[in-house]
Amino acid sequence: MTVIASQDIASTFQNIRDHALSRWQELWDGSKPIIMVSAATCGRSAGALEVLEAVKDELSRGQQDVQVMEVGCMGHCYAEPLVIIKKPGNPTVVYGYITPEKARRLVKDYIQGEDISPEFALGALEENELIPSIYDLPRFKHEKYILLENIGRIDPEDIDQYIAKGGYEALANALQMQPEDIIEEVRKSGLRGRGGAGFSTAQKWEVCRSSPGKIKYLICNADEGDPGAFMDRAILESDPHSVIEGMLIAAYTIGARHGYIYVRAEYPLAVHRAEIALEQAEGLGLLGKNILGSSFSFDIKPFQGSGAFVCGEETALIASLEGKPGLPHHRPPFPATSGLNGKPTVINNVKTLAYVPPIIRNGADWFASIGTEKSKGTAVFALAGKVVNTGLTEVPMGTTLRQIIFDVGGGIPKGRRFKAVQIGGPSGGCLPESALDMPIDFDSLKEVGAMMGSGGMVVLDEDDCMVEVARYFLEFTQRESCGKCTMCRLGTRQMLSMLEDFTCGRGQMQDLETLKELAEDVRIGSLCGLGRTSPNPVLTTMRYFRDEYKAHIEEKRCPALMCHDLIAYYILPEKCERSCDACVGTCTVEAISSNKQRVKVIDQAKCVKCGTCLTACPLQYNAVIKLSPPDKVPAAKG
Repeated sequence: MTVIASQDIASTFQNIRDHALSRWQELWDGSKPIIMVSAATCGRSAGALEVLEAVKDELSRGQQDVQVMEVGCMGHCYAEPLVIIKKPGNPTVVYGYITPEKARRLVKDYIQGEDISPEFALGALEENELIPSIYDLPRFKHEKYILLENIGRIDPEDIDQYIAKGGYEALANALQMQPEDIIEEVRKSGLRGRGGAGFSTAQKWEVCRSSPGKIKYLICNADEGDPGAFMDRAILESDPHSVIEGMLIAAYTIGARHGYIYVRAEYPLAVHRAEIALEQAEGLGLLGKNILGSSFSFDIKPFQGSGAFVCGEETALIASLEGKPGLPHHRPPFPATSGLNGKPTVINNVKTLAYVPPIIRNGADWFASIGTEKSKGTAVFALAGKVVNTGLTEVPMGTTLRQIIFDVGGGIPKGRRFKAVQIGGPSGGCLPESALDMPIDFDSLKEVGAMMGSGGMVVLDEDDCMVEVARYFLEFTQRESCGKCTMCRLGTRQMLSMLEDFTCGRGQMQDLETLKELAEDVRIGSLCGLGRTSPNPVLTTMRYFRDEYKAHIEEKRCPALMCHDLIAYYILPEKCERSCDACVGTCTVEAISSNKQRVKVIDQAKCVKCGTCLTACPLQYNAVIKLSPPDKVPAAKG
């Protein structure tokens, strides 16, 4: 492919950018307030659309000219719904936990008045002496936004806002470069795939480009199926053009004419906004035939997957696209040489593709200066579980787990003690407190038995049983196994059976060694990444929390009081208030009754161990206790 009409490409894009900048300056000229409502999936589930309606309704009662728009997820999912207000002469303030009633107050007190309502504010996005008490969110100093730079700050359904923020500039630059030079720039940047394996992006592109054949494909893998992970969804919902631009540059580089966004059907808003973005890009000549007046043509079609976790694996995804059962295949050949319809195909994750435009725009050296020696750039994590600030964060590679969980995530709620973090999705490893100061990168995680994966991070506290955690994640991967290979189909089932025995108190000490050997066999003998990584939660919990396994086996006891068959609820006679019937009224199976002295007693044969009696018992009495092993009946006092 030769470089053609560079001047024409630059001129065509300049016209598009001038129009976008004109609209942007009209919007942000400082003459009128702007109210942004974070209305991605997490915001909508918390009531963002109702907040948006309340804002519009309250504004309709006044005469002030105010711009209202929907924006994407800012990452502060714990505080949704979010409202961001930019008022002339004031900083941009982020408000959290907003209800329709609070939204009306913000309009009346701040937009139509002068009360900034700091009691609702999470922080300001820039320094201002008027409100030093809420300047900056403490987590910002640990974060570095590249992929998340636009989310929460632009309307994802307005292409002009993306262009005004520098969007599609990288595409215009790339079309004036030789594909080989783009590959070299990506190689110098050190970009590795963010889908889990961390394979060199430049190497994958180079193999595909050099593979024979005129027909080549590019696929964006948005089949995000990890429990607790939602980074790809958030990017597609909040900044879809960054992914499309990355796909265009990748397609130009490898020589592809057709592309697909493989996204799971459970992401309706992501699909909707991707479709709008594709239509807008094509309308401006940024997608389709003769892009920006060049000889390069490329089209993208969204494809909705049915939610099979295994379709996140490259060859299974390709089979699904071809209309076949989503089953993985032996490699080689790799997709880069023989993929979709037998043609050379590059499959990149959403995040990998979204990194490409800023790399081309800012240069390889800029990206390579961030992160560690072998893991460049940033990492986006979805913080979930027992952490105060659940949501998204983007940090430089090399940031420690402690900084992510405690400085960005706010630590463990309710004063509980940190126990472990499960990182890398359902096939990731469970790391203990001793790993908190370990820098996060591809290679460091692999050394301790975990992996970067797609970026899911589930925080666990002292109330979590690590044996049950291993069972839970293995149950997920076993259920999602396609069943094609014996080691994954039968090996994970047998491992799951052994873990179930442990959580029920039926295990034997010799089973531990058998479980470890079986896990290693499954890891080595499985066909695809799902089976090869599925033993990680088991192996890491056995490695770092062996004492909990021994307690379940030797003492028939769950130290975390979590395993259903190894716990029981009792009522302490000396603490039970005879006039109180709180536990009786909440027991759905009528397992609690009173004796002649009006002391409550739990019928263990009827008890389903739901724990409602423990929750219902007033704190001043604290008469209900949970014990393990279950037959350790407390002795009455007095």
